[in-house]
Amino acid sequence: MSQNQILSASILSADFTQLASEIKAAEKAGSDWIHIDVMDGHFVPNLTMGPFIAAACRRATNIPLDVHLMIENPGNLLPAFVEAGADTISIHIETGADIPEAVNYIQAQGCRASIALNPDTPTQAVSELLPIVDQVLVMTVHPGYSGQKFISDTLPKITQIRKQLDEVNPEAQIEVDGGINQETIADALVAGAEIFVAASAIFKHPQGIAAGVHALRKQFAG
Repeated sequence: MSQNQILSASILSADFTQLASEIKAAEKAGSDWIHIDVMDGHFVPNLTMGPFIAAACRRATNIPLDVHLMIENPGNLLPAFVEAGADTISIHIETGADIPEAVNYIQAQGCRASIALNPDTPTQAVSELLPIVDQVLVMTVHPGYSGQKFISDTLPKITQIRKQLDEVNPEAQIEVDGGINQETIADALVAGAEIFVAASAIFKHPQGIAAGVHALRKQFAG
């Protein structure tokens, strides 16, 4: 299990009229990664961004791009996101895609491969994949929209997956996405998460982006 906590700033809550400057502000304040939520209006009800936004983010920063594909048929777009500059690509177990094939492709391109699961999906759904992935993304809200309330019932799932990973793939990390703020980040950390996606808590913080990042990172020290 890694001892280093990673903060991944989700641009889902950023001001897209100032996207480059907001990314740079998050990076300067101490965000480790930039998180890109890709939604197709089918797998989840919302419709967001595609490879061209990932490419724009790549031009705005050199820190890792953390791409979360909430789409049907994710395999069709893997080459486009690799070309756009993704460093980590997460695909959902619920899509029914050929996950081992996708993982092999992602890793062969020099990227980290991550498997994601929704709050209602049991941990058993990903158990057989744990030895081959670099990361597991546990959704702590129902995917689709920013600003939702953290689902505390997902905490035991994080702990269970961390225990399984420690047995079969201890270098793999757990990422949490949804409702992460000053209060919930501590609970997720204790449960076993190491990578924390925050959207509104960073880009909608009342005192600005830097204050949002600093407030979250302070919880790591505590």
